[in-house]
Amino acid sequence: MLTMRQRIAITSEIRKRYRKSSKKKKSQILDEFVKITAYNRSYARFVLGSLKKVGRKKKYPPRKRDYDMPVFYALRKIWIADDCICGQRLKPFIPELVRVLEREEELKINKQVKQKLLTISSATIDRILSATKKSYQLKGRSTTKPGSILKSQIPIRTFADWGKEREKPGFFETDLVAFCGESPTGEYVNGLNLTDVCIGWILLDAVMGKAQSRVFPAIDQARGRLSYQMLGLDPDNGSEFINWHLKRYCEKEHITFTRIRAGKKNDNCYVEQKNYTVMRRFIGYARYDTEEQLVIIKEILKLVEVYVNFFQPSLKLKNKQRLGSKVKKKYHTAKTPYQRLLKSGVLEKKQKQKLQSYYEILNPMEIRRQIHKLQRKLNKTLRWKNS
Repeated sequence: MLTMRQRIAITSEIRKRYRKSSKKKKSQILDEFVKITAYNRSYARFVLGSLKKVGRKKKYPPRKRDYDMPVFYALRKIWIADDCICGQRLKPFIPELVRVLEREEELKINKQVKQKLLTISSATIDRILSATKKSYQLKGRSTTKPGSILKSQIPIRTFADWGKEREKPGFFETDLVAFCGESPTGEYVNGLNLTDVCIGWILLDAVMGKAQSRVFPAIDQARGRLSYQMLGLDPDNGSEFINWHLKRYCEKEHITFTRIRAGKKNDNCYVEQKNYTVMRRFIGYARYDTEEQLVIIKEILKLVEVYVNFFQPSLKLKNKQRLGSKVKKKYHTAKTPYQRLLKSGVLEKKQKQKLQSYYEILNPMEIRRQIHKLQRKLNKTLRWKNS
């Protein structure tokens, strides 16, 4: 059995005779060559008739990359500043984020790199950052307990019932996120999450336990931070929400009070997805049950609320169409809750100017640094507790 090197040497010698021979002679040389090399006759004819040397591939100069390392480093910093979101959400927000980071001197790039960042596609963003991304597989525990007989007096709102409310800011889905770790026994910290169905604006807080006497003041304080009017509350069936105190409050403040169907979390899908992308992503799944931890979590959620509302673009479904067994979905361009709020028309001129002035002093990288500092402080309380 000949080695490849031997075949190349034999081919090189026989090729010289083959190219100078007549048609009849070529047939004899070809028969001889096939027996020696065990090549397929068609391939042997190609090899002997070719001017190229067998076994040596033509070396092409490496293609010049449009998105080189300076672009990668700048893109990675922008991606980290926006909490590692996908390319489809990040792409429309890159021009604004570049402006903010340059203003705060967090990003220094030349015109060429800047132009590439502004023209890069969402698919290329995901491809360039694919090696940098990390996946998280986290699991939680449901701690919702049924409310009282009052449920019969509170109307149910399913996912399909969100009609014109989807187009008007002010209607909030509400939920508690349990930071109970592996065991739901005893008292532990719960995260309060209110998510606007229309623009995705979030209000966050944390309380110890699930008593309505603690949850209600947190909802009232969250409402006080809103720049626009709260029009509706739509919680699950937990007793922390389904109680006379909150019902009377909503009636007094002219807030529509509805609830989801028991065991149907999809009815509260807007807030449920935020439970992961906001609460779990920044706080995690460990058990927190001390006052010290509660104070730290409150500080973290205060920063996260600002960070997500002003610097986290999200996609909104435009329409969907069923094609056989598949569903084709189309989305609006990704925008932040702040951008959607400005375009909604619900703010008065003074409110709008106040919100814009506040936005201009924000630095997303500084907010992230403060969040990470508090997260490390929170993790130290866990290590001290386990030691």
